[in-house]
Amino acid sequence: MRHVQLFGLSSEREICPGDDLVDWVAQICDVQRICPQAGDILVFAQKVISKSEGRIVDLTRVRPSARALEISEQTGKDARVVELILGESSRVVRATPKALIVRHLTGVVLANAGIDRSNVQQTGSQQSVLLWPRNPDASAQRLHTDASQRFGVEIPVVINDSLGRAWRRGTVGVAIGAAGMACLVDLRGRVDRHGYRLVSAQVGAADEVAAAASLVMGQAAESIAAVLVRGVEPRVSRGAAADLIRPTEEDLFQ
Repeated sequence: MRHVQLFGLSSEREICPGDDLVDWVAQICDVQRICPQAGDILVFAQKVISKSEGRIVDLTRVRPSARALEISEQTGKDARVVELILGESSRVVRATPKALIVRHLTGVVLANAGIDRSNVQQTGSQQSVLLWPRNPDASAQRLHTDASQRFGVEIPVVINDSLGRAWRRGTVGVAIGAAGMACLVDLRGRVDRHGYRLVSAQVGAADEVAAAASLVMGQAAESIAAVLVRGVEPRVSRGAAADLIRPTEEDLFQ
């Protein structure tokens, strides 16, 4: 019988700029007596990646532009946060009193460009926010290389964050960065158990892994920012989370 296991790697330690996240994971695995194996996938919460890469911004240092001030009036959001959102985005999709939806520089469409202050340690001005990694796929590739060397087996890496969806309520874990596995698995042409040949079946494998890990990570004070996923049997590939982004010409929601 096939089954999947999710090991939450729990740590109260606050991640700081420059921290070695693979070493951090290895220490937790030693304490929890978990040994990463071939076929396992490491999922990191976006926040620990951003913190380790120094993507924390003090809002007192941000000077909003005229456009940021205009959108701030439309949305009721802090103009300084809006300025950061604009700097992280290629396009504003929707600006209303309820939401500011943008197309992030990575191509992901989401609220507020992923900028957040939850689970961000506040010092000094007490007005710090956290931005996404500059290049989540590149971050995942570095971690994949380091983890594979550290544990002696190929360890794919997924970076996840919780995103809303245009057609459903509630957030779901999504892969914003990935390396070492096929992120989009094309099943077209395969035959089902009744002999029907699949026509449009493409599976967002990295997103499914990201969502599963989110079940263990939680959203508040759980202190689980990394999850070891076992049993998925990922296809080893040079895939990236960018493979999951629908081209604008196929986007029916914008």
